[in-house]
This record gives sequence, C-alpha cells and structure tokens, in this order.
Amino acid sequence: MSDRPREGARAAFRGWRARRPFWGGLLLALAGGEILLTEKASLKVVMHIGMQGAAGYLLPTLMALLGLLILFNPAQRLFYSITGVLLSLGTWVTSNLGGFFIGLLLGVTGSCLAFGWLPDQEPRISRRKRRKQEKAAGARTEGAEGTEGLTA
Repeated sequence: MSDRPREGARAAFRGWRARRPFWGGLLLALAGGEILLTEKASLKVVMHIGMQGAAGYLLPTLMALLGLLILFNPAQRLFYSITGVLLSLGTWVTSNLGGFFIGLLLGVTGSCLAFGWLPDQEPRISRRKRRKQEKAAGARTEGAEGTEGLTA
C-alpha cells in the first residue's frame, strides 16, 4: 500500500475537472442534447428545414460529440470549439431555430468557454483565503517594523 492517504472520489473528480475545459465541454454537449430533444416536439411546433430533417439530427449529434471530445481530449480544444460554434450557429437554420434559442446559446457559450480556457493557470484562491493571507502578511510586516525600532 502507498504511504499517501487515499483521496475521495470528489477530490479526484475536482482534479480531473481542473485539467480540462470542463464547463465549456459540458455546455456544448448539453446543447447538442437539448437540440436533439426539441426535434421530438409536436409537428405543430417543429420546423424541419433541410434534406428531410437529416441535418436537424446531424448537427446536434456532432455538437454533443464535440462536447465530449473537449472533455476527454482537451489538447485539441481550439479546433473542437471553433467547429462547435459553427455547428451551433448552423442549428439556427436546421433545428427549430437552434433548439428554440436555448441550445444555440448553450452551444455558443460552451464553445467560447472551451476556446478561452488556458491549461496552465494557477488555481484560483477564494476571496476569504486572500484576505487571510493579506492579514497575515500585514501582521508580519508590522511585527518586523516593531522589532527594528528596539534594536536601534
């Protein structure tokens, strides 16, 4: 057995999520799923445009696939995100106005998040931790100033 303590599933998932554009890929995959679900709406609502609706099923399927690829292959996120935003905009014409705007907006937002993600960022520090660090640094500098006056 190893000497290091076992980390929980939540901590392992958090570490995995931090190494990839998680929210961008998730939003793009959800957008594809949402648009596919709107294809099943009643005939009074559905507006199929294209070759018997084939493009209406193809584009959201590819969006969901690209979202999963962003999650599991983040090295190619730039290509996947550019393709994802183009497919999202294409659903405007082919799939009920982009899943009644919801899927379109989710897809564009997710693609933009994936495109803008930077892999080598330092983890963010919460506001509470930053304040504690600033207070601790301020207390150290005040303590150092006080001891200088005693030695002179």
